[in-house]
Amino acid sequence: MRTLSPFLALLGLGASLSPLPAGEPARVAFLGGQVFVNHGLVGVGRIPAAQRDRFGETFGSFSAFAFQPGTWRRERDGSYRGILFGQPDRGYNGAGTTNYIPRYNRLAVTFRPAPAGAATQDQVLLELVDSVRYSEADGRPFTSLDPVSAGTGSRPGFPALPQAFNGRLSLDAEGIVVNADGSLWVSDEYGPYVFRFSAEGRLLSALRPPEALIPKRGGADSFASNNPGAGQPVPSPADPVSGRQNNQGLEGLALSPDGKTLFTLLQSATRQDGGTGGTGPRRHTRLLSYDVTGSEPRLTGHHVLALPTFLVGTATRVAAQSEIFALNNHQILVLARDGNGRGLANPVSAYRSILVYDLRGATNLVGTPYETAGTPVAPGGNLVAGIVPATSTVLVDLNEAGQLARFGLNNGPVDNANTLSEKWEALALVPALDPAAPDDWFLFVGNDNDFITTAGFQDGGSYTERFDNDNMVLVYRLSLPTRLANSSSRGTAGVGEAAHIHGFVVTGARPRPVLIRAVGPSLAAYGVAGAIADPQLAVHDAAGRRVALNDNWTEMDAPALRVAGTRAGAFPLTEGGRDAAVIAQLDPGAYTVTASAATGAGGLVLVEVYELP
Repeated sequence: MRTLSPFLALLGLGASLSPLPAGEPARVAFLGGQVFVNHGLVGVGRIPAAQRDRFGETFGSFSAFAFQPGTWRRERDGSYRGILFGQPDRGYNGAGTTNYIPRYNRLAVTFRPAPAGAATQDQVLLELVDSVRYSEADGRPFTSLDPVSAGTGSRPGFPALPQAFNGRLSLDAEGIVVNADGSLWVSDEYGPYVFRFSAEGRLLSALRPPEALIPKRGGADSFASNNPGAGQPVPSPADPVSGRQNNQGLEGLALSPDGKTLFTLLQSATRQDGGTGGTGPRRHTRLLSYDVTGSEPRLTGHHVLALPTFLVGTATRVAAQSEIFALNNHQILVLARDGNGRGLANPVSAYRSILVYDLRGATNLVGTPYETAGTPVAPGGNLVAGIVPATSTVLVDLNEAGQLARFGLNNGPVDNANTLSEKWEALALVPALDPAAPDDWFLFVGNDNDFITTAGFQDGGSYTERFDNDNMVLVYRLSLPTRLANSSSRGTAGVGEAAHIHGFVVTGARPRPVLIRAVGPSLAAYGVAGAIADPQLAVHDAAGRRVALNDNWTEMDAPALRVAGTRAGAFPLTEGGRDAAVIAQLDPGAYTVTASAATGAGGLVLVEVYELP
């Protein structure tokens, strides 16, 4: 039996909690009056460190990854499949940066959860499908070489851009977002900028953040990170005077589930806010929010996030963030960590966690002097009085020994192939598509192995490291307080007054396409007993007018409903079954779905409302 807190039971979340191994309690986090539940590690996957990409170069792991919208699905056998875009960063760094061309890799993912743990680490299988390099509109490739210290790249219609000594634009790719149309947002450490690329990797546009984030030397833009290529001079001074710290750029990037807001987060505090190195008071970093619904992105949010701290002996240290994921328009997951792990002098990590941050109540700095370098938000690392940072709580501790041990992993003090590596930098969240637990999700976490392998090849040459640092993926099962892209409820439905009623609201200024389902017979395939045999659904607006009605989904436009279900990430309905489903174009406003028994006795019904991409 799992352990369930009385508070959770009072909130009515017990029915949505997935089973845990004997003696394993759910890990519960509270924030903003809401409950977040971590059910623990349920799967692990590996790609060998020596894996080559489609260009014959070392694969290089995950500085970020994201599932392609509409590809995630649950199979009849309980496994899951989807297409994952994995992005390495600037390549293998020996003495300095190289002419490695930044890129993304597309992988086919098969996932078979193991809630009780396993002796193997093959629950996540990843098959390389393709590799795509980033280039300018004219086809000239980007480079990973450190930008020159003085001078920038000039391109018509673009802001000043980081450029290497060879004339190519420099990119240290970090975050990645895959849009529904196939285009990509990519955040960068050098600028720090956010770039938009086509699905083919061609540059479309660039977002320059507020001047407070732009690195300056001698009063001018200076994008060098003090990692020059072979034979190139080091910047002077070594660190920027203001703006992002070296190698601490826009590490995190995420898109809200409704596709309206693009978030990007600086890895740690700017130079003027205490960002003076790994042991400095660099806690207060900046989160930017852009409205991306118009023809040009518009900065609408600029908030302070206080990064977590931990102790090394008696000294306080700050855990810099490595990636973010947006739960909605005001809550984001943040992955923060220290610098220890596999192959380093200290393989034991003191801090490696995923937190939930809530922006409600935080001070918005848009349009204030804090957008300039001359007015820091935290001089010397001390937050200015009156500025309210986002609130936060820890949801997942990646170092939890008991969870790691269930899959043969460790956080030291031994240092072997099962020791977690230093850099965990990728987050992706997908629904469990479990009718018995409609609020459950799988959180994929990936590492950046820094291209470390004993058999490496990059930029026309081979290299050898002293050990193989595999590419790894960890998967956690979570229960979240609200669905991210849809709403759902489960209950008993009968006839007339015994119908099950579910309410939802369409927001915004324009009509939206939605998929609405009342599922009964299909629940049997997922082990749900007592489901209604023949549900029907009716949708009414706030004035009581009926706007949609269906009894059996196969009597509607079944092909369109199948496609819509796949796009929304919904589990498939039984072919020829009597579940009910409709696609409707709904104006903004409040709606109710009434699910009742069309024929026969009542029973359990699952009502789902998906906003279609």
